[in-house]
Amino acid sequence: MDTSQQPPVGPRGATTAAAWGLAPCPVVVADPCGGVVEANAAAAALFPDAITGARLEDVVPEWIADAHTRLRGLVPAPRDRGDGAIVHGAVGDRTFEAHPTRTDGGHVVWWLVDDTDRRVAEDALRAERERAAFLAGASSALLSSLNVERCMEVTAELAAEHLADAAVIVAPPRGRKIPLTLCGPDGAVVHRTVTDDVRQLPGLSEALRGFPPVPSRWIDPAGVPGWAVPEGFTEPVGSAVVTPLPGHGVPAGALILLRSSRRAAFTESEEIFARLFASRAGAAMSAARMYAEQAAITATLMRELLPPRLHAVHGVEFAGRYRPAGLAERVGGDFYDVHPAAEEGQESLVVLGDVCGKGLEAAVLTGKIRNTVQALLPLADDHQRLLGLLNGALMNSHHTRFATLAMASVVRRAGLVRLRVTSAGHPAPLIVRADGAVEQAATRGTLIGAFWDVSSTTVSIDLAPGETCLFFTDGITEARGGPLGDEFFGTGRLETALAECAGMPAEAVVEHIQMLAAQWVGRGGHDDMATVAITAPHHAHLSAVNGRTRGRYTG
Repeated sequence: MDTSQQPPVGPRGATTAAAWGLAPCPVVVADPCGGVVEANAAAAALFPDAITGARLEDVVPEWIADAHTRLRGLVPAPRDRGDGAIVHGAVGDRTFEAHPTRTDGGHVVWWLVDDTDRRVAEDALRAERERAAFLAGASSALLSSLNVERCMEVTAELAAEHLADAAVIVAPPRGRKIPLTLCGPDGAVVHRTVTDDVRQLPGLSEALRGFPPVPSRWIDPAGVPGWAVPEGFTEPVGSAVVTPLPGHGVPAGALILLRSSRRAAFTESEEIFARLFASRAGAAMSAARMYAEQAAITATLMRELLPPRLHAVHGVEFAGRYRPAGLAERVGGDFYDVHPAAEEGQESLVVLGDVCGKGLEAAVLTGKIRNTVQALLPLADDHQRLLGLLNGALMNSHHTRFATLAMASVVRRAGLVRLRVTSAGHPAPLIVRADGAVEQAATRGTLIGAFWDVSSTTVSIDLAPGETCLFFTDGITEARGGPLGDEFFGTGRLETALAECAGMPAEAVVEHIQMLAAQWVGRGGHDDMATVAITAPHHAHLSAVNGRTRGRYTG
């Protein structure tokens, strides 16, 4: 068919090209056989060979020619909108959408809409969404652990997987030692410590001090030192980024990103994105490091506040148990100590106390009382004087809390354990005899830290073998529970339980009392509970070592 003889047509059978001839977008009209009928000025500028009579496949990109073939019915179209399938593709460095419409004469008008800018914007938006999603996921992964080493490992793994071929985390130097965490292309994380000069890599020394990063283009890839390259990174370094890891007040380290020479160098936008990631990683590592430091400080201070482990001293059994009021607490307002005598025949001092309140604030005053008593040990022979000095120390402090105290000077003589017991506002100790009879020590006194003048009475008690003197805090007797959950454990139940402990070792006594109190409370709340048992053992006797040295008590 001689298409040159056909009059120019417009869409939907118009007999003039005015509808598309003046269109700002390229328009090409083709007949069913694939011949070019007409092209407007914009199309002629885009396809110079698109003249009347030319074959469409010879003058337009293949993706338009294929779409025209499918539209003629020779090949089924993948999708159809309106008059035909909308397709898109590239023409040079631009991208277009081709919209076909049919005319009444059977021709197809291809309207080409330049969507390059829209696609660039869509790609940029998609990339930003992916980056935002990555940063959100990275933040969750980094904040899931407060372990410094784990945070460094996660940072290296994420950076090597998403930002570069390899990543190195440089922790703040410890003297001449520089801790490194490296992750290569294989994803394996390695920890290493080096003593090299950080100034070998441009920008690293500044990054470790928190200064802004140097541009990647300033870093010579060939100058990256070997200690900063993971073992699995076998190809030459093509580009590198060094950026600080900002922390809370002080830098948390530095991040090194490496790409091989076969990949494109880091762009400016990629460097900026690396800094965003580094800021999140630095905050997480700094938080983990602060937590580790605070945990170490807390553990050190807590070690001094925890009740000691008691054992036999000079032929006398000592045992203690402590249960804090809160499940998450390890210390509170109840405390006990045993200060062993320096030599056989001298008195050991046992102290059990209860500070008003519970939790950490009470534990602080507990520590002060224990330290003060430790300092006053040379005066332990005189209980009244010791209590007076301790009371003065508390009255002169900034604390507004008071405390109750019970103490005993203990020594073993002639097969008996002799005690001098004094109470300062504290429940009087209970004594269980070998036959199961339970007695209350006849001692009382003024609580400590409330009044300037304190008074107390001291009583002497002898324990025969198998007998026990039990010190306890009001957390035992005031433990609220039972069938209805509102009844005190009480002194009566405590005496009954203690009577069952006649002849038991000190460890068994405190374990039994604490178990019964815990069962009584059940899952309910309770105050701090502390118990200390002083027991005269059944078979302890004084024996000489090698028949010559000074005797000691043995079981």
